[in-house]
Amino acid sequence: MTKITILALKKQLLFVVFATVLSFPACNPDEISNIPLVQVNFQYNINLPQYINLQTIGGSVEVFGGSRGIILYRSSSDEIKAYDRHCTFEPSNTCGLVSADPNRFTATDNCCGSSFLLSTGDVSKPPAILPLKQYTANFNDPILTVTN
Repeated sequence: MTKITILALKKQLLFVVFATVLSFPACNPDEISNIPLVQVNFQYNINLPQYINLQTIGGSVEVFGGSRGIILYRSSSDEIKAYDRHCTFEPSNTCGLVSADPNRFTATDNCCGSSFLLSTGDVSKPPAILPLKQYTANFNDPILTVTN
């Protein structure tokens, strides 16, 4: 084959690869979540006694809201994370409810046994494969606003 034919084949292959990549939709975490979408819009004053655990890094509090409740987790001096307590493994199972563990690093669903890292929401122990649903948490000490 000539150089011109090989160059033409390379261009066609590059076009096919490029067109294939463009045909995939962008990844949006809300699109891959299997947890029901519910309105979340709450404010918390972490100086109140019921939120005292959020005063220290690694502290957590479970509050109402979200699909099955929300875990608030103090990940650093200036950041608090908010995760839905609805387990991502078999979400139709009404037993699936994630709770913060005493070790202050993980949260576990006692129904299926899945564990999640509170620092990221990622799975640390299967059978779940999807991370916990995370809500937007804006912290302006002492007020924490959680929204979706």
